Amino acid sequence: MFDWNRSCSYDEQQKRRFHTTARSRLKKLAAELALPPGSFDLRSNKAGIAVSGEIILHHDRAYIQVGQFGLSSGHGVLIRTCKSRKDYTGGANHFVALGMMTFRPSPRPSAPSPASDGVLLFPQTAAPPEATAPTSEACGGLG
Repeated sequence: MFDWNRSCSYDEQQKRRFHTTARSRLKKLAAELALPPGSFDLRSNKAGIAVSGEIILHHDRAYIQVGQFGLSSGHGVLIRTCKSRKDYTGGANHFVALGMMTFRPSPRPSAPSPASDGVLLFPQTAAPPEATAPTSEACGGLG
């Protein structure tokens, strides 16, 4: 299992694993949310030697950035709504822990009910309520 909280600072091998793993998880997230190919960008900025850089999934209606920008606060995933892939400021910022990147696909009901059409962005089992990620509905109904 990948250690999201091991610093990438001055550790090129860890930074490479961090970026590779985060890109893979964001691709899985896009698939889980049934985002059509071409409806989102997946970018990576490795930045300088002293920082992790960031990996970004930018959809027409959501912006998700993964980085080690908040290790001391326990946060590392930024989620916000946006109006297009050219919108880099978007709605209010929401932060969740990097550990939420341990992605487990959620089981899909055969016929989703109107009351449960939101899919957790980073599904977890037994996550405390304050650590639960917003639903796709909260991110503008991406699916």
